[in-house]
Amino acid sequence: MRRCADSVCTFFIWVICASLCISAIVVKQMSINKEKYNEVIKELHGKASLIAVSKTKPAEDILELYNLGQRDFGENYVQELRDKYEQLPKDIRWHFIGHLQSNKVKYIAPFVHLIHGVDSLNLLKEINKQAAKNNRVIDCLLQIHIAKEETKFGLDSNELETIISSGIPDLKNIQICGLMGMASFSDDMDLVRSEFKYLEELFNKSGPAFNILSMGMSADYKIALEEGSNMIRIGSLLFGSRTYNN
Repeated sequence: MRRCADSVCTFFIWVICASLCISAIVVKQMSINKEKYNEVIKELHGKASLIAVSKTKPAEDILELYNLGQRDFGENYVQELRDKYEQLPKDIRWHFIGHLQSNKVKYIAPFVHLIHGVDSLNLLKEINKQAAKNNRVIDCLLQIHIAKEETKFGLDSNELETIISSGIPDLKNIQICGLMGMASFSDDMDLVRSEFKYLEELFNKSGPAFNILSMGMSADYKIALEEGSNMIRIGSLLFGSRTYNN
């Protein structure tokens, strides 16, 4: 009788362990929303490029999307970007989309593909300096403050004009390719649309040298595309919600 009871216990333990393993596999399989990724790619159909925002996500999640054909990934933190660059395939195009401090430019200058959040002439000069040290020309976007929230970074229209007219041609190791902006975090889609419209107007006034208008994220990328965006930055729709270390 005792032997029978032990067998039953062993069986249930096996069932529980198997269930946990299957659950882990399912969770792993669901780490990337492949259906949503394919849907977004179909929506873009060549008129805009997708930056997959992979901040806080592990390398294996990025590889899943990489294996589907995605090559442009965006990161917000310098150290995390450096670590992932070392771990992952070298044909990935890494975009820095966070607020970049001048003293950290040197760490990403050897490999970064595009810096999205340039919000001062001093930062441009530092990027140019570090690019020259690495014998590179680094592409940059000027970040414009279009949201109602004061917590967001960016230039206003006067500061944009000042930078454009301040002798950028003297900076031989950067290329300003366009503008980037983040709309208000709001359920008011009319407000979001008006902010995107404003950024597109600035983009059109800035001249033919600008060819990238980066605006639109998971919650508002459809509106951004309607208002002229040709580069969108999507994270949670593809990777799921983020967890942050304390």
